[in-house]
Amino acid sequence: MLIRRSNKTRHVDAPLYHNDHSRPMTRREFIAQGFCTGAATLMGGSVLSLFANPRQAHATLSADLEALKSSCGIATQGAGKIPFIVFDLAGGANISGSNVLVGKRGGQLDFLTTGGYSKLGLPGDMSPAISNPQTGLSDFINNELGLAFHSDSAFLRGMLERISPANRANINGAVIPARSENDTGNNPHNPMYGINKAGADGSLLTLIGSRSSDSGGNSMAPAMMIDPGARPTKIDRPSDVTGLVDTGDLIGLLSQDDSVAVMESIQRISDLKLNRVSTEISADDVVKDLVRCGYVKSADIADRFGDPSTLNPELDTDIVGDGGIFTAEEFASDGEYRKTASVMKLVVNGYAGAGTITMGGFDYHTGDRSTGEVRDLRAGRCMGACLEYAARRGLPLMMYVCSDGSVASNGMIDDSVNGRGKGVWTGDNSSTAASFFMVYNPNGTIQLLGASPEQQAMHQQIGYMRSDASVETASSPAANNVNLLVDTVLLNYMALHGQQGQFASTFPQHGLGNAALMDSLTAFEPIVNGIL
Repeated sequence: MLIRRSNKTRHVDAPLYHNDHSRPMTRREFIAQGFCTGAATLMGGSVLSLFANPRQAHATLSADLEALKSSCGIATQGAGKIPFIVFDLAGGANISGSNVLVGKRGGQLDFLTTGGYSKLGLPGDMSPAISNPQTGLSDFINNELGLAFHSDSAFLRGMLERISPANRANINGAVIPARSENDTGNNPHNPMYGINKAGADGSLLTLIGSRSSDSGGNSMAPAMMIDPGARPTKIDRPSDVTGLVDTGDLIGLLSQDDSVAVMESIQRISDLKLNRVSTEISADDVVKDLVRCGYVKSADIADRFGDPSTLNPELDTDIVGDGGIFTAEEFASDGEYRKTASVMKLVVNGYAGAGTITMGGFDYHTGDRSTGEVRDLRAGRCMGACLEYAARRGLPLMMYVCSDGSVASNGMIDDSVNGRGKGVWTGDNSSTAASFFMVYNPNGTIQLLGASPEQQAMHQQIGYMRSDASVETASSPAANNVNLLVDTVLLNYMALHGQQGQFASTFPQHGLGNAALMDSLTAFEPIVNGIL
């Protein structure tokens, strides 16, 4: 017999108090329970600014200086990899069942038992296994984004608010049932360093994250992948983005075009002088190249970033305002939207190779359902914003969603408006955990691997759950090892570029087994060939 109760909805940013948790002491615990929310500067090129490697140059420098850009490390395409964004939901969010459907060995629609779905927060009258007598289909399955979601998923509702119907057909995803420990910083969920090792880079920054941590997020990165030289730069608001580039005082005194022209002239004059003299330094050619490249890069930075709207997400009409993904009021009033906009602006446009967005307050087993639903809805809006922005820019995107642990329900129902008649989250449960990724392809529908619908279903769900909604730990290498979960995500990232054959040499210490096993862990056909 179901017990139904109504609860007063907490504010979306209200901190979470748990009688079964000790008082939060660490920054990680404060973020997970919502007590707090979860920069570097790049100056105009100087004599020693040799190490730029932009992903995509939009400069219109004069032809003689354009010819120097390649030799100065200013590439026209840069890394050319698919932009990558991680959503790190701190605290142990529900992902499986009530959001992304997870099934048994046959895939998402190989249904669990009624008791299994109840543990995942779905009462019997909302089970995806129920068929509508008039259609013979379930009213609780939604495939609009390729990956099957519960039709009342808060993640899905949030994403569909932001993704235009025209762009939904070019999105697909895969879910990975995988245990991770609850409320701990010892889950190495974050794949950012591996994404960089696979080739992702940006024209301004290599990696970014909304937290000042080694991973840029709440969850740590696998220790063997950490590269101190690629440590993420903290970005969580528009001022962090606009503060990345200082084009100097010349822009402001002159127009952007005139400023670029002045810098070009300085470079040409300097080059004439350098050709006539010796620096009397043993590495004469090196010093001269440093000077030449310093001026070229200064002109290039002024040309690409002298217009403030180039970097500022608040001035991007695709992001904010009438016709934007966020209204001006939403953007002004909600820091999570500003954080998401800042990260996606840099990553999707290639200014950073990959980015992590940490969202706090997902330790929401608070004796109700409404708290989790409201927070999942906002997270879904942020996820949808990233996919929609990539679509508006005409660029691909891979988005990965993970959380440290998960939650479970005992079958009690929350009948409040925001509880929506679903099961109350009553405690942590690492065995119900899962992660998922979504991909946007600007060139058309993304194709699952597999020659038949049955085979494709097993590529869309990598691993599986038992009928009682517990992860089957033998179902995939990722199911009981977070390090191998990261390897699985990296394998799928490389596979989208047609480079899965290079995975073993790129990550020689991986634990995913032989090529045949790795094929079974791969979801999609390539969407780009090596580079964009």
